[in-house]
Amino acid sequence: MPAVITNKFRIHNAIQFVESLSESSNTVLYFYLGNSTEFVDDLNPPSPGATPANTDIDPWNTMFAAKRILSGDVSHVTKRYEWVSGESYDQYDDKGASGTDILTAQFYVITDQYNVYKCLYNNGGAPSTYKPTGTSENVISTSDGYKWKYMFTVSPSDTLKFLTPSHIPVKTLTSDDGSAQWTVQSTAIAGAVDVVLIESGGSGYVSSPTVSVTGNGTGASFTATINAGTGQVTGLNILNRGSNYTNMTISFSGGGSGGGAPTSSAVARAIIPPRGGHGSDPVRELGGVYIIMNVRLDGNEANTFVTGNDFRQLGIISDPLLYGSGAVATAPVYRQTYKYQLTGVSSEFLKDGVITYGANTAYVVDYQTVGANNYLYTTVSLPSAFQVGNNLTTSTANGTILSIESPGLQPYSGNIMYVENRIPVARATDQIEDIKLIVEF
Repeated sequence: MPAVITNKFRIHNAIQFVESLSESSNTVLYFYLGNSTEFVDDLNPPSPGATPANTDIDPWNTMFAAKRILSGDVSHVTKRYEWVSGESYDQYDDKGASGTDILTAQFYVITDQYNVYKCLYNNGGAPSTYKPTGTSENVISTSDGYKWKYMFTVSPSDTLKFLTPSHIPVKTLTSDDGSAQWTVQSTAIAGAVDVVLIESGGSGYVSSPTVSVTGNGTGASFTATINAGTGQVTGLNILNRGSNYTNMTISFSGGGSGGGAPTSSAVARAIIPPRGGHGSDPVRELGGVYIIMNVRLDGNEANTFVTGNDFRQLGIISDPLLYGSGAVATAPVYRQTYKYQLTGVSSEFLKDGVITYGANTAYVVDYQTVGANNYLYTTVSLPSAFQVGNNLTTSTANGTILSIESPGLQPYSGNIMYVENRIPVARATDQIEDIKLIVEF
C-alpha cells in the first residue's frame, strides 16, 4: 500500500541522536583513525562495504587511535543556500510546489552577515535583488517584492566549528540567551497567516470586494486591492494575521458594477505556517535531518595519536568497552595500537611492514627509539595476540618482546556506526586536523 516516511520521522531521529549524548544515561561516541597501509589505488579509496566483517571487525583490525565526541562537538545542520543577487528563491508553502517535499526546495538563505532568513513570498518567482537584512521578529519586506522571516544568526563559534561550504548549523533554543533568535522563537504565533496567494484575480471588479475568512483559527482579516484597468484582484492587505489556523478559506463578495458580483470571482489561498508559527523551531522548519560531528586532532593528543604515519580510514564507534573490562570507555583519548617494548632489535622496523610470529600477523604503525628502549606500535595481531618472549619478524628486522601495553579499547566492542575510507592523510606533531563528518538521517 502507498506510504511515506515523513521528514518529521527523520528529524525526530536526528534530534534523538543529539539528545542521546547529553542524557543521564548517555551514549558515548568515539572518533577513530585507522588503516595506515596502502589501498590498491590510494587515489581511489574502495568503498568500506556494509557487510558484518566490514562494519564490525575490519575497522578494529587497522584502528590506531580514538577520541571522544562530546555533546558540544555535535550540531544539527541543514543545506547551505547563499543569498546571491539575481537568484530566484523558492517560497515556503504548506502545500508544497506542485506537491513536492518542501525540504527539497531552496526556501531559505544565509547572507554574508551569517543571518539566516526564510523566504515567505518570492513575488511570483522573480529574482531577488535586495539582500534581506535585520533581525526583527516581524516579516521583512524588500524592494524586490520578497518577504523574509529572520530565523537566526550563526554565532562565531558555530561558524568555526560547524559551518561548511555545503551546510549551515541550526539549533532551536530552549531558554532565553538574550539573542534575536530567542525573540523570534518566543514571539512566533501558531497559525498566524503572513502570506496569501492570489491564485486567480477574477474579472469585472470595479471596486475592492469584501474579504471573508472562515477556518478553525481566530482573528484574521484582510482587505483586497484591485487593478481598475484589468478589473482583477491583485493582492490582499493583511490587517490581522490571526492565530491558530490550520485551515482557512478566503472568499470575496461584491466589488462588481453597481456593488454587485464581478464577472468572475477571485480565488485566494492562505499559506498556513508550520506548527508553532514561522521561526518557532528552526531545526524542524529548515529540515534538520543532517547531523555534523566536529573532531579536532591536535598533534599526538597526549602521545595517543600516531604522528609519524598516515591514515586512510576514519569512523565513529558508540559505547566501546575498556580493554579487558566490561565498563564503557569514557576517557578523552585512547591509543588503540599494541605497544611492544623490544629487546635484541636487529634494525629499525619500517612502518606498514608485516610482522609475523608463527601464524600471527600484524602491521607496523610506528616504531620509536627512546634512549636505550625500542618501542613497536602495531595493529591488532591476527589470529591472536603476540606474547612476551615472541620474536617478531619483518622482511627487514626482528626483535623479542620484553613487555606489552594493550590498547585502550576492547577490540570488537561497542558498535561501529560510521566508516569512511579516504585518500592518505599524513600527520605530524605540529599539525592540527579539523574533521567534520556530516550524517543524514
